[in-house]
Amino acid sequence: MEELRPCVVQISGGEPLLREDVVEIVRAVKNGDTLPYTILVSNWSHMTAEKYLALRAAGVDQFSVSLDFPDERHDEFRAYPGLYRHLEDLIPRLAKLGHDDIVLNSCITSENLGEIEAIADKAREWGVNLCYSAYSARRTGCRDYFPGSAAQVAEIGARLDRVEARRDPTNWIVNAPTTLQATRRYFAASGAPGCKAGLRFLVVTADGWLQPCSMQFRRHSLAERGRMVSEFTANNQCDECYVSIRSYLDKSFPQLLWENVSGFLSFQGSRTTGSE
Repeated sequence: MEELRPCVVQISGGEPLLREDVVEIVRAVKNGDTLPYTILVSNWSHMTAEKYLALRAAGVDQFSVSLDFPDERHDEFRAYPGLYRHLEDLIPRLAKLGHDDIVLNSCITSENLGEIEAIADKAREWGVNLCYSAYSARRTGCRDYFPGSAAQVAEIGARLDRVEARRDPTNWIVNAPTTLQATRRYFAASGAPGCKAGLRFLVVTADGWLQPCSMQFRRHSLAERGRMVSEFTANNQCDECYVSIRSYLDKSFPQLLWENVSGFLSFQGSRTTGSE
């Protein structure tokens, strides 16, 4: 933290809630300050109301919760019986506290592309925000889940169009329109060149090594960060993902500033005005 001085930190895994010291980790990352903006990415299988409040107090700014299906099919896909019912009970209760810090993360795959609108409806029903992300076979080694056929790409586009048409001042869909457009291009081309992993974002492993991203396993010490950029980033030809972190950091700084200042992640406004 002292050396890299990031403005955003994402705490993920694996499953970070399996760490008994996760609250202390968050507290150390924040160190009593407002920055870095800190996101906890989890499947919420081990989340409780008490842990949520403790993590908020420690400094988590956003809770990103994986949701693949808007019903019990989520359990089967995650191989975790009872997970959906746990989310269905806990998330709406915590959303009613009014902190506006819970975001469902739905990774678009060949299995769930028909649920794009239904997942948006579920986020609205639970009173939380939603972020779509794009499946990468590089993470799992399985291309069966990659929706790359012409028919699948067309269906994704049509369904995202319908979601986009329902945007309103609450912006409960947190992806910027430009991000969703780039996500469509990624699926249509079966890739997205120009990744700046290692320069614009990087991974710090649990034992302190640096990796360009979670799917590139060349490890470097903190002192070798410049070498990672010059040797890996400058020559990186990987185009196999368009995950959420990359999708935002591919943009120019003025575009990032405008899109974030413009009010994404503002579901709270609907509660304030009573429009929901």
